[in-house]
Amino acid sequence: MSVDPIRLVDGAVAIGGRPVLRGIDLTVPAGQFLALLGANGSGKSTLIRALTGLRPLARGELSLFGTPFDRFHQWYRIGFVPQRTGAASGVPASVREVVAAGRLSRRKLLHPLGAAGRRAVDEAIELVGLTDRAGDGVSTLSGGQQQRVLIARALAGDPELFFLDEPTAGVDLTQQQVLADTLAALKERGATIVLVAHELGPLAPLIDRSVVMRDGRIVYDGYPLAEAAAHAHHHLPGPEDLVPDHAPSVRSPFEGGAQ
Repeated sequence: MSVDPIRLVDGAVAIGGRPVLRGIDLTVPAGQFLALLGANGSGKSTLIRALTGLRPLARGELSLFGTPFDRFHQWYRIGFVPQRTGAASGVPASVREVVAAGRLSRRKLLHPLGAAGRRAVDEAIELVGLTDRAGDGVSTLSGGQQQRVLIARALAGDPELFFLDEPTAGVDLTQQQVLADTLAALKERGATIVLVAHELGPLAPLIDRSVVMRDGRIVYDGYPLAEAAAHAHHHLPGPEDLVPDHAPSVRSPFEGGAQ
């Protein structure tokens, strides 16, 4: 019996004494592709921060891979893909160097990459279709290509659970399709994926489940929204629940110096 990668029971978060999340129950089983949607201020970015330990819970119980959060240390099992603005970070670095940083959680500080690490980096770069740009500076790439570098960086650590923050924001349709193909390959491998979405576009067919947030609560949890209309007995979100937004970049404890 597989262990759920994410389980949050009665989660609540307060910022400056003001409740931001309330009564959040969320379990994500292994291999599921979940889209987290909601309007500006709905709480979805705060939820991602809570799930990655960046925002402490005021109430509730969180476990990752069956381990209570305060005892969880296997950050190599988790990959995080921020918005593409973090790809270059103003530091001259090649695609390969940035992707190799994703192996930091798998090796001791200052130790060089071993053969397995080099293979993982090469495979990650190949999967996102950037083998021919591996030696190029990340700052020379387009926005969509930079986003693919960040996905490759997360992939290099061989994680089982991925958090993606607005991977298609500001990316043209062609690059969105490349991202969709990459995430389809991850899904095929059995990865668990939690996607904070501005708009789904070509990613829509990959979604197994939609969770919509409003005013710090989950107002819809079920079928992908494209399918939900065929299941009218479920509570469907209204238009106000579906206004897309641009979630801020989330930094996570497992990123370390990988920027």
